[in-house]
Amino acid sequence: MKNEREIPELQVCIFSAEVISFTLNGLYMPESDSLRLSGNCKVFYDGGSMVLVSGDREIESSDQLVLIPVDPGSSSFTLQDVIIGLNFHWQRKEDQSFIGCLKFIAGEEKITAINLISIEEYLKSVISSEMKATASEELLKAHAVISRGWLLAQMEKRRNLDSEAGRYDTNFTTDSEIVRWYDREDHKKFDVCADDHCQRYQGITRAGTPVVAKAVEETSGEVLTYEESICDTRYYKCCGGVTELFENVWEPV
Repeated sequence: MKNEREIPELQVCIFSAEVISFTLNGLYMPESDSLRLSGNCKVFYDGGSMVLVSGDREIESSDQLVLIPVDPGSSSFTLQDVIIGLNFHWQRKEDQSFIGCLKFIAGEEKITAINLISIEEYLKSVISSEMKATASEELLKAHAVISRGWLLAQMEKRRNLDSEAGRYDTNFTTDSEIVRWYDREDHKKFDVCADDHCQRYQGITRAGTPVVAKAVEETSGEVLTYEESICDTRYYKCCGGVTELFENVWEPV
């Protein structure tokens, strides 16, 4: 069915570091300022404040800073040394480019880079990053539907956790066992991360094909639902020969 809810702006965490170097490929302006920034920049945490350096300019913020493209249609930004495959045997760093807005938040003496992007643009990268952009059109469409559904389900659950205490229990205890689910509490300051923990998202670095764009556009807003709720459509590329019930891994439903 078609999802009739208003599509929200998505916040995707790219990575965290003590110092983040990046390049603005086009003009960007801070959310609360009229400055125009471009070129090579860096942001770091210093004495309780976040400091962004662009040429001979410095901008300080106590907790967050958002950079907005002046011309969204022709601008992008490149983050250097993005950590991918965190805590997996293929963990490495690479430069990655993104469209949309760039948000920085400070915490625990580190800076976190977050991409503000529309859900449909996000999906174009996801289905090109999780699998091959050259896959068949129908497979790409199916992937777009389940990736969209998983994402919206997570966002909905987080809102419910914030507003309806007790609806989603994160643990239960009996005389013989303690069972706890951690998945829904991993991300509190953004919607999802860009790594394997959530869905692989690599911006425009892994450029999709026209078929990918078509698959996302032709399934725009489509999700699977059950009893008027969006299904949490988890998926995997390889199960290693072993599968498990959803209720034993993510939540008791």
